[in-house]
Formats: sequence, C-alpha cells, structure tokens
Amino acid sequence: MSTEKRVTVQLFRSPIGCKADHRATIRGLGLRKINSTRELEDTPAVRGMINKVSYLVKVL
Repeated sequence: MSTEKRVTVQLFRSPIGCKADHRATIRGLGLRKINSTRELEDTPAVRGMINKVSYLVKVL
C-alpha cells in the first residue's frame, strides 16, 4: 500500500524565445502546448525541473 505523492503541472506561457535547455526541460516534463497539464510523481528531480522553469508553469 504505497501512497505516491503526485504533482500536477500546467504550461501557461510559451517557451518560444527561452533558453534551449529550458525548452528541453519543458519537454522533459511532458508538456507540449500551452494549457497542457501533466500529473507527475513528486520527486526531488521533478521539483528541480519545475523550479528551473517556474516562470513558464503553474503547479495545480
């Protein structure tokens, strides 16, 4: 009986004009289009990715 913590992330700004590694981070989170959402496992790696592109995403 494992209770995994999940975090929902939504892309709300376009990554056009951002650094290439920030665009790659967005793709790594599984986000493609504006307003797309993903439910991800809440791990330190995912939290770091969210922190890196915090100006492009919302945590729901």
